Amino acid sequence: MRPGLAKGVRLVHDPVRAADALLFPEGSLMLTGPAPDVVRACDGRRDVDGIVAALSLDYDDVDRDDVADLLADLVSRRLLADCGRPAMAQRCAGSAGAGPPLPIGMVAELTYRCPLRCGYCSNPVQIDPVRDELTTAEWQTVLDQARELGVLQVHFSGGEPVLRPDLADLVAHARELGMYTNLITSGIGLSRDRLDRLAAAGIDHVQLSVQHADTPAADAIAGMRAHERKVEVAGLIRRADLPLTINVVLHAANVDALASIAAFAADLGADRLELAHTQYYGWGLRNRAALMPSADQVRRSGLAAAEVYERYGADMEIVYVEPDYYTGRPKPCMNGWGTRQFAVTPTGSVLPCLAAQQLPGPPPQTVHQHRLAEIWHRSELFERFRGTAWMPSPCRDCELREVDFGGCRCQALQLTGDASVTDPACSLSPHHELLAEAGAEVRPAMIPRRYR
Repeated sequence: MRPGLAKGVRLVHDPVRAADALLFPEGSLMLTGPAPDVVRACDGRRDVDGIVAALSLDYDDVDRDDVADLLADLVSRRLLADCGRPAMAQRCAGSAGAGPPLPIGMVAELTYRCPLRCGYCSNPVQIDPVRDELTTAEWQTVLDQARELGVLQVHFSGGEPVLRPDLADLVAHARELGMYTNLITSGIGLSRDRLDRLAAAGIDHVQLSVQHADTPAADAIAGMRAHERKVEVAGLIRRADLPLTINVVLHAANVDALASIAAFAADLGADRLELAHTQYYGWGLRNRAALMPSADQVRRSGLAAAEVYERYGADMEIVYVEPDYYTGRPKPCMNGWGTRQFAVTPTGSVLPCLAAQQLPGPPPQTVHQHRLAEIWHRSELFERFRGTAWMPSPCRDCELREVDFGGCRCQALQLTGDASVTDPACSLSPHHELLAEAGAEVRPAMIPRRYR
């Protein structure tokens, strides 16, 4: 093994945290102690003994077993690979900032416009007109402030972000700041020329949404003939040598095809496959009765996911997100409310989670009114459910309170009318019985998403 950086992985130095980090598709790993120097010694040519020899120039009594264990761990996480790229660190923009918490990621929802009509879409049903979208200069200012705040990952999303003609300019600006750039796209409108411009601008990773493995079924879910175009776009992404994630939102209409979807993703040459059960916000909430799988479908999908791990896990990273309606364990909202991530809407509202605009209380603050740092650290919306002090029983005394953070605040509101209670998805919630009617046998017709 002669380790170097794996495909799609970057080493950066973050002056905001005065720390080094490995950035990769949809994630980051902060490096501590001598780990950054170990990674820097990974040039794709040295073996373990060569790396130990390089480290010994600066460190006394380098333990070979410790180095080998760290390298093995990073290889198992797909961050290092045999004969990978030399680990040259890029210095991010910024300087030491305010105290914790510091956000890692920002979801930049560039537009809610989208050619697809997927009924599971999490975009709001009622949205602001396109004329009110942030301009290129305004988004660049948002990116500047995000980096000053500590953001290392930017997820360019929507709607369909490719509909923004300035997308490559925004990617280039984020990359110049040292941030990792992810594109979340339907693929519609992503031509070879457009992808070449994005690659030249420094896009790090592309996540392509797919609705099904079967063309007629996929087109029916998308509300237009899009599947074959997605196959073509996947080929373009591979030829550009960019990391490719295939993302599939699972629901009653496609969950039984999980195994064939995984085989399809493997045939497309995906580096990662995300199989995530629907989250019920926006259009997804409106169509919950049509989308919700039955308990038996969920059970079968779990078994199929295990088989997919076994068959494809060596060559493709597999992420399977269980439906918390059935597991008895709620998902931590954004990995902790106001802790690691935030979202900026097309018109500049800053949110702790993508659906937080529905919560009662003062409207979200916007980038037109305040700087990101002020909103992140001091706004009422971000402070309301940050940490654990706000928690009611049974969350307050639960040993998992800093793991799931009480679950989803928007889901609690939707199901109980009170955003401050324990998420009913939790088996300990006094409102857990509200989930009993999930996955009805008779389903209404899907209401297609539409942009007004």
